[in-house]
Amino acid sequence: MSKLNYYSPSSQEKLTVLQKYANVEKDLEKNETLFTSDDIVHSFYIVLLGKIMLHKPTADGREFTIRICKQGDLIGEPHFLTAPTKHLLHATAVERSKIITISIEKLPELFSNESKFMLYLFQDVSKNAIRDQMKLRDLVMYGKKGALYATLIRLANSYGQTKETGILINTSLTNQDLANFCGTSRESINRLLSDLRKNNIISIENNKILIHQLAYLKETIHCEECPIDICTIH
Repeated sequence: MSKLNYYSPSSQEKLTVLQKYANVEKDLEKNETLFTSDDIVHSFYIVLLGKIMLHKPTADGREFTIRICKQGDLIGEPHFLTAPTKHLLHATAVERSKIITISIEKLPELFSNESKFMLYLFQDVSKNAIRDQMKLRDLVMYGKKGALYATLIRLANSYGQTKETGILINTSLTNQDLANFCGTSRESINRLLSDLRKNNIISIENNKILIHQLAYLKETIHCEECPIDICTIH
């Protein structure tokens, strides 16, 4: 059986193509909202610079962080074929960012003129759907512990630096940040991290997490060894 040759453009190629169909470029300050789940979908977005957090407030007032979108990532792509409807999530700038906006009405023109690029867009939609399903799997099947362990694995894949004693997650995170990724309370994360430190699974180095036993985390949640581009925090 012949192997499929998937179209995989570079981030710059992707942005160059999409900017031709952009309605507007928008600058966002840190913590500025791009949209909320009360807003009607009229457009989708591509991150030019910075990082955008997709998240959902829970009924008890907590935040559940779905993913962090970086340069070249699509935002709002689940609504390609369902607009007009409301956004499912909130989108907030993690840092100073710039995005481009493309109207849903431009999609027929984009797909007609950039047929190869259409395949990429649907691949991107598929990858994001798989990431979201895997996060739900970890939380439903293994609870708070599984959600935390899976988040640490994804952070290691996204920001990990190999050290003599393990993998350093080279980004600053608070326990509240981890709680938001796991859809739980900071107090629960404090207890789980404390247990991991006592058992020398992790340690803290200059306010960053150093994972000593990544295999333990994977074995506990029966890690399915997804491709790295799926098993990330982005």
